[in-house]
Amino acid sequence: MSEPRPSDRHDASEPDDTFAEIVGEETQRDPDLAVIEAGSRTLRTYAGTPQGEAVPARPTDPETDRALRAVEQELAGRWGETKLEPSVTRIAALMDVLGEPQRAYPSIHITGTNGKTSTARMIEALLNAFELRTGRYTSPHVQSITERISLDGSPIEPERFIETYEDVKPYVEMVDAQQPYRLSFFEVLTGMAYAAFADAPVDVAVVEVGMGGTWDATNVIDSTVAVVTPISLDHTDRLGTTPAEIAGEKAGVIKQGATVILAQQPVDAAQVMLKKAVEVDATVAREGMEFGVASREVAVGGQLLTLRGLGGAATEYTDIFLPLYGAHQAHNAAVALAAVEAFFGIGAEQARSLDIDAIRKAFAAVISPGRLEVVRSSPTVVLDAAHNPAGAKAAADGISEAFSFSRLIGVVGTSGDKDVRGLLEAFEPIFAEIVITQNSTPRAMDADELAAIAVEVFGDDRVQVEPRLDDALEAAITLAEEDDEYAGAGVLVTGSVITVGEARLLLGRG
Repeated sequence: MSEPRPSDRHDASEPDDTFAEIVGEETQRDPDLAVIEAGSRTLRTYAGTPQGEAVPARPTDPETDRALRAVEQELAGRWGETKLEPSVTRIAALMDVLGEPQRAYPSIHITGTNGKTSTARMIEALLNAFELRTGRYTSPHVQSITERISLDGSPIEPERFIETYEDVKPYVEMVDAQQPYRLSFFEVLTGMAYAAFADAPVDVAVVEVGMGGTWDATNVIDSTVAVVTPISLDHTDRLGTTPAEIAGEKAGVIKQGATVILAQQPVDAAQVMLKKAVEVDATVAREGMEFGVASREVAVGGQLLTLRGLGGAATEYTDIFLPLYGAHQAHNAAVALAAVEAFFGIGAEQARSLDIDAIRKAFAAVISPGRLEVVRSSPTVVLDAAHNPAGAKAAADGISEAFSFSRLIGVVGTSGDKDVRGLLEAFEPIFAEIVITQNSTPRAMDADELAAIAVEVFGDDRVQVEPRLDDALEAAITLAEEDDEYAGAGVLVTGSVITVGEARLLLGRG
């Protein structure tokens, strides 16, 4: 089979009986695989339903939809997320006239190149499991702009999003009038998020940077915990051309006396982060040393993990079911757990564990739309928002590990400012054929231009060009279905969050 079989629900009141029952059902399979599957299905019985609506649809009320579109249009008239004037002057001015809402709650600040949004979602789920009210700010969105601002694990309601915008709009205009440049799209959204969190109010905010760290608009918070996910080359025109240079920008989120949760990094990037930590007297916990993934096994619908917490080997969290694919998500889970432990004051000097049942339930309910997300079967269609070589390599490894496709067709549409050759080279070993396309935004790379690079990587006979995304999806599905020999074929749509979001809508998931 090309797609892992969905886990069945059983009575959670008798987990031991359930486990034995499932193992018994699988006696004709490999014994080890039967135990892994039984474990994952049993652990799912402890999980609550995934928190909130992952990707909200358009408002059903026509008036609300019109009002939301009007707000979106006004925001779109500002500088986009890729046009920046590197400073926090304007956002600091906005925070000042709003009464410094970002100081009304503690926060966990997340930077890095890949894995930020998934890690933020995991941190949020863990904090919710301990009955803390959370605000989460992430970017970019997959389909709806309201995804960027979440309360208690759910995207903010459209009505509240509109109300928040109208509340801050007079202050935004006031700052606009006083500054050489108007507040950007991202700066206004950041101000809205911080105001919405204060108004809720939340117990803790989980904040993902937009780009970099030092001059990112989010960097007007003084977080007690700074998280750095893996750093690789991306946005090199803005952040630098080496991991060390990029790390120098991202290290700006590390504040005086904070705890830094450092994912595995290139050596030069790690050195920059450690130097910054010393300068501001921050405590550093490094993945692979102070915490990490002790073990992982592929399971139906995800993976089974043992995670080592900040207290060392004495604080291991066993039988963690994570319903996400890929080794990179296991590492994101270790980072998220360490961040929450640090937030609660756990460390080498206070070696204790968080409640294991709460941890298991939180991880089992984690969702991360557009990250090796299965959106269709027969043939299986998977979406992944990889947009740089490191992300593509992680996605390629993850899909190869979790699925047994006899043949995989790629649908790729990228932005023009990315290392598209590196991305294509990462996918070349796993794609039998590739359909080149483009999304609907001005940032999209022209399909013919992208196809020319793809031909150099894949060869002319493996490349098809369909500029319209709907045509590209149809072509890829047709290729996956075209011969009985390839009944186990699949499709992976990737290259950009925007491409993935538009594909998600076209495939009926919006």
